[in-house]
Formats: sequence, C-alpha cells, structure tokens
Amino acid sequence: MIPRAGRESGRISLFLAAALAGVLVVIGLAYDTAGQLRSLQRADDLAAEAARSGGQMIDRARAIEGGPKEIDEAAARDAVADYLRAAGGVRGHDVSFPVVDGEKQIQVRVRITYRRDLLALFGLDDSVTVTGEATARALTGAP
Repeated sequence: MIPRAGRESGRISLFLAAALAGVLVVIGLAYDTAGQLRSLQRADDLAAEAARSGGQMIDRARAIEGGPKEIDEAAARDAVADYLRAAGGVRGHDVSFPVVDGEKQIQVRVRITYRRDLLALFGLDDSVTVTGEATARALTGAP
C-alpha cells in the first residue's frame, strides 16, 4: 500500500480553520448581543428610577395653598440629573413633561454606550449606544 499523506495533507487543517472562525463569530455575536441587551435593560431601569425621583418633585408651595399637585419641572430636572450622575455610566439624557388627560407627567430618556468586546475584532463598530425610556406621574392621593 502506498501512503497518501502527501496528496491530502493540509486539507483537514483548512477545514478546521474555517470552522473555528465561524464558531468564533457565533460566540462573539452571542456574547456581545447579550451584553447589549444587559445595557438596554440597565438604560430602562435607570430611566425608570430617574423618572421616579423626578416625579417626586411636586410644587409644594402651590400644593400647600390648595393648588394643583403637579410636578415642579425645574426641581424634577435637577433630581433626574442628580440621580443619573450618582448612577454613573450615562452618556446623556433628555427630560420632557407631557400632559396626558390634564395630568403633567415626567418622561426620561437615557443613553448608554456599550463597548463590544468580540465583534469589534471582526470589523464591526467597537461601541453601540442604547436608549432607555420611562414615564412617571405624581401620585398625590391616598393609596
């Protein structure tokens, strides 16, 4: 029998190299997608907590005098900024005060940047910005 090592040598190595590259892409996609989803969840959580802290800022002077119990916009903006500064990692935020059915609410939009670890090795952007959003309203009545 004549050995065929010379004629077929290297073919399995080429297959393994291509398969390994494909496996690395799949692992990188799973890892960085999970990280991006965690960042999106964190952005939503931060927006909700910031909206909650801003929603607690009612205009006390008007409320004590018997006026409407509504959110004080300046104090709410400061409360949101203070909360997000303490939380850290926030790239930027927006605060708005939509009126729904005659009630002023606070809406907070938070932006967080997620740095990709593995997909950046394959030529994709090394970071992606995710946005979280939440709305809160001031509950001033009895529970």
